[in-house]
Amino acid sequence: MREPPASEMMTSTFSIRRRILALAVALLLGAAVVLIIFIQNYADRASDRAFDRLLAASALTIAGAVQVENETVFVELPFAAFAMFSGLDRVFYAVEDPGARTVTGYDDLAAAMSETTTAEPHFTDLVYRDELVRVATIGRLISTASDTGWVTIHVAETQRQREALAAEILSNSIVPVIALTLLAVALVWFGISRMFAPLTQLEEELQSRAPDDLSPLTVPVPVEVDHLVSALNVFMARLRSAMERVSGLVAEAAHEVRTPLASLRAQAEVAMDEPDPEALRGRVKRIHTGAVQASQLVSQLLMDATISHRLESQDSETTALWSLVEEVGTRLDPDLSDRVQLSPSPAARTARMRGDRLALREMIRNLVDNALVYSTGAVVISAELKDETLVLTVSDSGPGIAEDEKIAVLERFKRGKTSAGVVGSGLGLSIVSRVVTAHRGTLRLLDRPGGGLMVQVEFPVLAQPARGAGALAAICLAMLALVATPQDALAKSSHYPAPNGATATVLTIAGVTDTPLFAAFIAGFQQVYPDVSVVYEEMDSLPLYEQFLDGSMPVVPDLLISSASDLQLKLANDGHALGHDSPYLSQLPEWAHWRNEVFGFTFEPAVIIYNPDRIAPAEVPRTHLTLAELLETQTERFRGQIATYDIALSGVGYLLAAQDQTISSTFWRLTTAFGRVNAQFSGSSPAILNSVADGSLALGYNVLGSYAFARQADGANIEIVVPDDYVLVLTRSMLIPRSAPNPQLARDFIDFALSPTGQSIAAGDTALGSVISGGEGPWTSEAITARGRGVIQAIALGPSLLVALDTLRRQRFLDTWQEIVSPKS
Repeated sequence: MREPPASEMMTSTFSIRRRILALAVALLLGAAVVLIIFIQNYADRASDRAFDRLLAASALTIAGAVQVENETVFVELPFAAFAMFSGLDRVFYAVEDPGARTVTGYDDLAAAMSETTTAEPHFTDLVYRDELVRVATIGRLISTASDTGWVTIHVAETQRQREALAAEILSNSIVPVIALTLLAVALVWFGISRMFAPLTQLEEELQSRAPDDLSPLTVPVPVEVDHLVSALNVFMARLRSAMERVSGLVAEAAHEVRTPLASLRAQAEVAMDEPDPEALRGRVKRIHTGAVQASQLVSQLLMDATISHRLESQDSETTALWSLVEEVGTRLDPDLSDRVQLSPSPAARTARMRGDRLALREMIRNLVDNALVYSTGAVVISAELKDETLVLTVSDSGPGIAEDEKIAVLERFKRGKTSAGVVGSGLGLSIVSRVVTAHRGTLRLLDRPGGGLMVQVEFPVLAQPARGAGALAAICLAMLALVATPQDALAKSSHYPAPNGATATVLTIAGVTDTPLFAAFIAGFQQVYPDVSVVYEEMDSLPLYEQFLDGSMPVVPDLLISSASDLQLKLANDGHALGHDSPYLSQLPEWAHWRNEVFGFTFEPAVIIYNPDRIAPAEVPRTHLTLAELLETQTERFRGQIATYDIALSGVGYLLAAQDQTISSTFWRLTTAFGRVNAQFSGSSPAILNSVADGSLALGYNVLGSYAFARQADGANIEIVVPDDYVLVLTRSMLIPRSAPNPQLARDFIDFALSPTGQSIAAGDTALGSVISGGEGPWTSEAITARGRGVIQAIALGPSLLVALDTLRRQRFLDTWQEIVSPKS
């Protein structure tokens, strides 16, 4: 084939696409980019305008609630202030009086913002608590007898939802732009693709070649095809090399095998005509020797071909070389294995390297076989590790190899002078040499002191990990944990050992659910994770929240579980929660989760319980209004006989009372009735249940239905009223603290609680209620809803719950409550 001229070679690397597409594609893409930038800017501005109006409305709502009493500014935060926000963004606020003192809200937000002297809202982007927020600031002019000044209101919201809206506008707008741009590019591409005539020339060149022509392609091609031609040339070079190697192997095999086969045939023909038995026995012996030699030669040739193929394929795995030495030793005949002495160093015994296990084993077998065949004494195999290099030495006491022959014997079918009279193929050391070279090793043939041969091979090994470091660290951490754990905290905790006896993995949960009820969830979780131990710390809802914030909890929790979901939501809103994309999140009702940080897993109505021996069925109050009327008309009968939560001590009690006030117009009338009958106040539902069941109390209000249903099923002397006007339903919520030592275990528990198995436990004997619909059990959300005729009002997890937790609003609410009911200590 002629060599193309230099001028032809100079023009062989060009790009048709680059020449024709450059201008067209640049113009199309440039126009598309400009249009997309314009759309993105418009989407951002539109999103900001929409959400800024909501921020301003929230700030104006709060400003409208600003009042002055005795020269002091106070604000009773309206519930509508945060109801307008989405459920995915965190909300912060602050109100400052004319003296720049924080009246209520977040002090650090007020410190980060300046005061204002105008009623017009203005907006600022601010990095607050490690997240970008949008802040609306407005002023409210107030006038007192002594002075006139401006109250400043700041309302801040994270920007997840406005970014989502901007992204939605952008994505819906640019789809047509992208589609038209791609269509235009495709049309241009189709037009220039017809110009690839050089590919036809390349095709004809390949089709016209003889089957054995593996020379490189020299057809001029565009630069886009040049890589393909280069790959073809490399492939043909490898194929030519493989064919030459196979042809050489076949030729050498034919040459080497022909002689022993001819000898065998001649010996057999002579033996056929030999009448003397002794002479015949000698002929047969020589035939056997020739057959052994031929068999060994064929075996070595086949193995040589196998090794060549495996080394060409470059398959490798991590292996311990010394394990291959031991494997070869176990395959030796017993009379030969007794002559082999193994002497590895401890480091060499465990050293690992990357390589082909079969090739390495065949290398070791050839070295050991040669040493056993050419010597009659002991064969010593030693190994040691030197600077990340494994040195393997095979020593024998045979005749050795002459210095001038040590290079020649590494070639195929080459044998030294000392091998005369010993059956061999001349392939063993050549196989060893190629295996060592393929594994980036070094092969040395050395004279053994005292006579004999030392074959030394060196291989690079993988870095050895610091063994035991992880275990030692785990032991130290465990000891520190034991030392640091207060003894009184251990006494309050319930420990559930791992079912399989493991002690390394511990999940720590702090919760308000009664331990006997929550134990069912722990048992179910440990069936799925039998290697996990669980520590459960039972606390009341308000102490759980307060002690977590001030860092005084008796344990370091991986998971917080509380029925006071408003307190859980505030922890998440203030940045104390880790996110988790649970696979069951899409099945949860929208009201039962917030962002991906707070997860509800139960369905628990607030009910009225009564002792049937103290109240007749006909006079049982079925609504909130009839309960107030009963207490107003029979005050003396029920004096000291009614119980409900002490909302100053109970987080869940305050949550239910705040929701009652929002919904019911008779709330303060009912509160006044509690005060008239000297109602008893408690911090937990179980205490109220015990007193009603034993008859010391007649009725309990706003008791959690989960506890009431479970106690009634156990035979307690109580009856349950699911109100006929409205029913508050709360969900126990789970939250992973940012300080959790084992957040993944906490995520696993959340997934279990929301799984069908976990929800069946909630709908079972615990009577906590399954929040995900479609489950099985006597206490599903559907079954609980069917027990009453009232409107189900689920307490939704969202920013609106933060309103009742405002410092001033909470304090005024508690002051008013206590002034009316005068709870006894």
